[in-house]
Amino acid sequence: MKIYEELRARGLIAQMTNEEEIKELINNGKATFYIGFDCTADSLTAGHFMALTLMKRLQMAGNKPIALIGGGTTMIGDPSGRTDMRKMLTKEDIDHNAACFKRQMEQFIDFSEGKAVMINNADWLLNLNYIELLREVGSCFSVNNMLRAECYKQRMEKGLSFLEFNYMIMQSYDFYYLYKNYDCNLQFGGDDQWSNMLGGTELIRRKLGKDANAMTITLLTDSQGKKMGKTAGNAVWLDPNKTSPYDFYQYWRNVADSDVLKCIRMLTFLPIEQIDEMDKWEGSQLNTAKEILAFELTKLVHGEEEANKAQSAAKALFAAGGVSENMPEALVSESDFTDGAIGIIDILVKAGIAPSKGEARRLIQQGGVSVDDEKVTDFAKTYAKDLFNDGIIVKKGKKIFIRVKLG
Repeated sequence: MKIYEELRARGLIAQMTNEEEIKELINNGKATFYIGFDCTADSLTAGHFMALTLMKRLQMAGNKPIALIGGGTTMIGDPSGRTDMRKMLTKEDIDHNAACFKRQMEQFIDFSEGKAVMINNADWLLNLNYIELLREVGSCFSVNNMLRAECYKQRMEKGLSFLEFNYMIMQSYDFYYLYKNYDCNLQFGGDDQWSNMLGGTELIRRKLGKDANAMTITLLTDSQGKKMGKTAGNAVWLDPNKTSPYDFYQYWRNVADSDVLKCIRMLTFLPIEQIDEMDKWEGSQLNTAKEILAFELTKLVHGEEEANKAQSAAKALFAAGGVSENMPEALVSESDFTDGAIGIIDILVKAGIAPSKGEARRLIQQGGVSVDDEKVTDFAKTYAKDLFNDGIIVKKGKKIFIRVKLG
């Protein structure tokens, strides 16, 4: 099966321009394509999986990826799918986040010997002269068409800043710049980016002629994929210091029955034929599918050794409520104790089990917290410091176990 047919079989493609040309391009390894990543945090999340695995698949088929780090566009903020304006980041914050992204992308994409390139759009966007930009590309954009774009509609009711209104122009300019300077002939993005991406193909044709061979594909599920990056109000990070390999494994192990086979098809590198057979699975077989999904994605991000540890820990814990040496750990410090003790509310927050004291209270109230197999019902419950030398086992719900130790 060639790569275009594989992308179709995995359910990845939503819409595109020039279908036959794109099919010919990527099946013959002739595409130089880009995907953009705005640097809004210091780690990629599970929501970026769609893009990262796509880049890997296309590179394996002989195509050349451009990983575009949005050092410039992050300064504006993408309004797509947002109900409010993004937090404004400093240039220093953005540069730090971009460096973190690069290290993580290297786990998926081979940047050796010119097989792929990583570029930061700050290199050209921050040097643009506003008047020159208006004269060069302003006439290529219709305000009426921009206001009809899906990426702006939701924000129009609550207020869309002029800063964010420029995002489409900046993203379009990226494709124009990459087309001229890097022979980039194809762009990929989420289906919620369709209007922005069409702006880029149109700008290229308006500036360089109708024969300019610039094409666009949007991924059917990438906008949904962004939702994958969050669970219970907390992001699921690729950085092991922010989301441990065990917690990462558990996130995918706990996906809904209705999503597990779809995730396997879209995100793993298992053969299509094997996945087609798994489509027939039901009942308890779906639990096996979840274990396969969790193992494959944890291996992809954290390596096979960590994936094996996470899987072993999960099986040990769930088999008989046992304790595993590979259980994830959280540390509390000497300063967290008052008169030699620490309260359960503080334990839950310090260990990252609950994002806030209010959420910690809610978990306890709902009967979702236990310590060393004893359910906690008292918000004021405290634990002596000497218990933390070996650690206490804090359980959230039925499936999340964390050893909390003094460190």
